Amino acid sequence: MSRYAGHVTSGGATDVRELRELIIRKCSVGEYDNNAYLLTCRTTGEQLLVDAAADAPRLRAFVAEGTGSLGGIVTTHRHGDHVRALAEIAAWSGAPTAAGAEDAAALPLAPDRALVHGDVLRVGAVDLDVVHLRGHTEGGVALAYADPAGFTHLITGDSLFPGGVGNTKMPGQSFEQLYADVTARIFDVYGDDTWVYPGHGDDTTLRVERPYLAEWLARGW
Repeated sequence: MSRYAGHVTSGGATDVRELRELIIRKCSVGEYDNNAYLLTCRTTGEQLLVDAAADAPRLRAFVAEGTGSLGGIVTTHRHGDHVRALAEIAAWSGAPTAAGAEDAAALPLAPDRALVHGDVLRVGAVDLDVVHLRGHTEGGVALAYADPAGFTHLITGDSLFPGGVGNTKMPGQSFEQLYADVTARIFDVYGDDTWVYPGHGDDTTLRVERPYLAEWLARGW
């Protein structure tokens, strides 16, 4: 298998990262180039889909690239481009859904579990820590997997990207809050080797981004 690069295109092939206890698959769907992630526990085969954003047929095929079943769906935040296939994939799979508590009421499908900061999601034998990141939306969440054989893997939705935090220019958003949470709950907690899987586009690491935190604060985005 080719080396994982973290670069995918909408409707294109899946990129696959094989860890000792977890397989992380990444694909892109829809006209907004939304990333979807499929996490597969290597011990049990249980799977979690992160962001059923669009293109339900592609997402069904995506699930089938793993074990074919789905044990859960997490929505990183309430924005429409991240939830357009949520109801269809939930109905098709029968999988329970989860999302940040503050975003729950705005979703097209009420989540079975409302997530708060510090929660733990279990995928088979694997634990994911829930990180609440406010500012892009009120209830945005990231998922952190601390690989015992390596480094932390962090799925950040639209709260952290290569080059900065997510958009905060719309009504109700707050750069100050998002910057504070990303700094205190990500950069102050996780090491430089931490791999960041964003809601759109290519991946990055905290090592690459950390030197620019002061620049982000100064420019205000």
